Amino acid sequence: MLKPVLWIHGEALGPANPALVAHPGAPALFVFDRELIETQRLSLKRLGFLYECLLELPVTLRHGDVVEELLSFARRHGADGVVTSAAVDPRFGLLREQIAAQLPLQVLEPEPFVALPEPLDLRRFSRYWRRAEPVLWGRGSAAAPPAPARRWDR
Repeated sequence: MLKPVLWIHGEALGPANPALVAHPGAPALFVFDRELIETQRLSLKRLGFLYECLLELPVTLRHGDVVEELLSFARRHGADGVVTSAAVDPRFGLLREQIAAQLPLQVLEPEPFVALPEPLDLRRFSRYWRRAEPVLWGRGSAAAPPAPARRWDR
């Protein structure tokens, strides 16, 4: 792809997103997925968190049908394909298939936040975090996480 657009989604909302790293300056889009918001009943707190993360990224924000919005964005920019990052949510897989039916799609693997020895059930964050937190902080073999700062700890 010589002139891609980037599809940024909720599973890679940081500056280390592999699509943003691989194609700096390329037009990037995040779509607040109307269907996902309605069916999963995402809280305003969660939507606010997503929005705050997105404010730090060079992306255009839209709301609606992800595939329609992304294809329209690609047409407006004369794109010859779409680049995104991998995701574990099965819904993203369905969306990728629909997009790939219209435009070439490249899916890049992100660096893992924490390297874990075996695959995990990622349907619930709490299951992932129970396994990832000890590895992240080196518990059991090294240091514990830093204690939260208190006002009187100066």
